[in-house]
Amino acid sequence: MILTGGLKSLLPHVLRRIIRCNRISISNTSGMAEGYKQANVIILHKSLADDFEKFCHANDGPLPLLHRSKPGDWKCSSLSSDSDIRTDCLQYRIYEHGACTGSLKSLKEYSEQLKDMVTFYLGCSFSFEKAVQNAGIPIRNVEQKCNVSMYKATVPCYSVSTFCCNLVVTMRPIPESKLEAAVLATSELKEAHGAPVHIGHTGLLGIQDLSKPDYGDPVHLHPGDVPVFWACGVTGVEAVINCRAPLAFTHSPGCMFITDLKNDNVTVRSSRKVPQVHCISQDPLHYSIVSAEAVRKIKTLETLIGIDPGDRGIIHLHRQGELLKACLAISHARSVLITTGFPTHFTYEPPEENDGPPGALAIAAMLQALEKEVAIVTDQRAMNLNRKIIEEAVQLGILKRPVPLLSYQREGADSALTFLCENGNPRRPRFDHLIAIERAGMAADGNYYNARKVNIKHLVDPIDELFLAGKNIPGVTTTGVGDGGNELGMGKVKDAVKKHIKNGDVIACDVEADFTIVAGVSNWGGYAIACALYILSTCELHDRYLRKAVGFPQLSKKMVWLAALPSVTKEEKLLKTLVRHGVRSGKTASLEMEVDGLPFYNTHSLMIEKLL
Repeated sequence: MILTGGLKSLLPHVLRRIIRCNRISISNTSGMAEGYKQANVIILHKSLADDFEKFCHANDGPLPLLHRSKPGDWKCSSLSSDSDIRTDCLQYRIYEHGACTGSLKSLKEYSEQLKDMVTFYLGCSFSFEKAVQNAGIPIRNVEQKCNVSMYKATVPCYSVSTFCCNLVVTMRPIPESKLEAAVLATSELKEAHGAPVHIGHTGLLGIQDLSKPDYGDPVHLHPGDVPVFWACGVTGVEAVINCRAPLAFTHSPGCMFITDLKNDNVTVRSSRKVPQVHCISQDPLHYSIVSAEAVRKIKTLETLIGIDPGDRGIIHLHRQGELLKACLAISHARSVLITTGFPTHFTYEPPEENDGPPGALAIAAMLQALEKEVAIVTDQRAMNLNRKIIEEAVQLGILKRPVPLLSYQREGADSALTFLCENGNPRRPRFDHLIAIERAGMAADGNYYNARKVNIKHLVDPIDELFLAGKNIPGVTTTGVGDGGNELGMGKVKDAVKKHIKNGDVIACDVEADFTIVAGVSNWGGYAIACALYILSTCELHDRYLRKAVGFPQLSKKMVWLAALPSVTKEEKLLKTLVRHGVRSGKTASLEMEVDGLPFYNTHSLMIEKLL
């Protein structure tokens, strides 16, 4: 019997021969034949083969197809010399009508049945372990001498005929300082599942307890480690179970077929497609992946909207990278709540200004195009006005359909929690992300002030409470967009507001948002969010991460997203609508932006001539 020492340096054909002779005392092939590709194995009746191949192509993250055999072909010359799939895995499982009926060391006794069966060789994450180690990253399960942890996620794969199942993922603990290195090391290894599909809290994948994997062994995290999840070929085993085929065979999870192919056929990566990792939430811990090119474009947007046309000193409020982090969080959200409305013209009816609603509707239009749920919450006194504006925005083609309009009133200590969560249960939030754009924010003394230090509290409903409550609801993140420091969410920069903004010591908003976007005009911030969401949606790396590498790329919807972007024509129509309803101008500005070399928008106001 051969023990484990030195196995990682043995050549694949030697290892297969040892396995074939049953002369090895290990339970999995992780860490063996370093630098060579390993494969998951699925063996099905030939009548199911075409559909399973389509299922693999539809979910190529977990099921990268290395080879499909002909019926009864036990060899695989394209992957290995002198191999025999009946004997060259450490262990096999047999499935009958979806039930696992046993484990086997050899399939030779089923040789007659195998004549009518097709073998699928699918890529495995064990193949990238050497690349990860070369990047200076520890492989914890190899250190701990155990199998990798595998979990059934609550992410559905794209179904094909009788093949349907949820995604299975592997988890590897990665030191927080090495997260981006791990993504870089694996993202181009498509045949070994490529980049991770999730980084951070397990509950976001529906995994309740890391210590209880569905397959493999529990792997312990070291202090400072973050759980990182890759798509896993055991997804194919789940598909076999749900297919309920009369007879099927698979490798036992972790007991891979070792090929003769090296992991040295990595394509040269364009600098534009270099992945970056960004933290978008601490509770629960959640990271996102995006390309360097998309980051560059969004940072350009952030710089453009930071122009200060009123020379009010907002440059001192800027927090670099907030637009990117906010939009990454919004991109991951399922349901978004937007609020706007600043009654600065307190002696008029209506008292609202026209900065805020256009930006809010631009965000809402893009969220609709991205097929996310979106609602707007506003002051009770302004419900009719906002309802009319939304109706006309639909008629003008700015919105695809009406946005649900809500109001919030404090009726008790739990009012905000009840509003935000089903039955007030913080584990069931109705909204994942809250956005305030040019929304009056509560100052430290509990009042609301316009820029001239006038208290307008009597015109403002306590929507701030939703943002305060959101801080205590895991999974809910918030964004504040403003241009003067007295807007909801600007509490994050209140010290700078007090120091650099006129009347800042009185008017500064005290309520923080997770992300603070400061713009020369708040509408610009809304337009930038819409544009940034478009950029993220057209980023292949981010799209793959969002869909967890299952199903097909969403880029076919690009024209729908493009049509939802803000434009000069849309803004002019909306501003005219606001004027018809008595909404006055609060500030004026003009700005042009380009992304991908195309003019995405320039913004106008009714008083542009005065500014010029």
